[in-house]
Amino acid sequence: MPRYKLTLEYDGGPFCGWQRQADRPSVQQALEAAVTAFCGETVTAYAAGRTDAGVHALGQVAHLDLGREVPLDTLRNALNHHLRPLPIVVLQAAGVAPDFHARFSARARHYRYLIVNRPAPLALERGHAWFVPGRLDAEVMHEAASRLLGRHDFSSFRGALCQAKSPVKTLDWMSVARRDTHLEIDVRARSFLHHQVRNMVGTLKLIGQQRWPVERIEAVLAARSRAAAGPTAPAFGLYLVRVDY
Repeated sequence: MPRYKLTLEYDGGPFCGWQRQADRPSVQQALEAAVTAFCGETVTAYAAGRTDAGVHALGQVAHLDLGREVPLDTLRNALNHHLRPLPIVVLQAAGVAPDFHARFSARARHYRYLIVNRPAPLALERGHAWFVPGRLDAEVMHEAASRLLGRHDFSSFRGALCQAKSPVKTLDWMSVARRDTHLEIDVRARSFLHHQVRNMVGTLKLIGQQRWPVERIEAVLAARSRAAAGPTAPAFGLYLVRVDY
């Protein structure tokens, strides 16, 4: 039974997230339905990251098994045809080994959080970035972010519904860069706790607004308590950019 790796781009706004739910539309359900419409097979698609409701993807990776070999271009084009008009696109299809797993074979996940920092509200980027009107100090935010790098207990940034066995994670990279009115917060790790990125961003925002000193980030981390950190940043500013294997 051949296994296929799919690279996906999607707007998370209309969906309850990646994972299938009984009463709400999901990316997983839409992809599986497109496969059935294409070849009549009922499949289960597995993703590298189970993105939350509203979270977008530039390079989500999923895998699924089919009962027969299908030319890669045919598979990509057929799935895109049956996914219309939903805002989900298969960018690439590739054949992979039977033991490849989109989630468990991943070596690193890259996320980006986008903040638009200007006085005027959003028009084109509404639902795709966090609008923050008050001036943010990106350099101070970057300094705070650098203090989160390495292996730590990230309980202070862990969502209440997190199912991870341990709160200990290794943060390989986190940067904050200003590009005119846009702040791009890039982060990389092998895996993350539920809401970890959004909770870190919400905390960095308070530091960027100078409501908290940069040194407080270390106290938040050491507290190992969600109550010690800042608010959860909105889902619609978060993008799964790439997955490394």
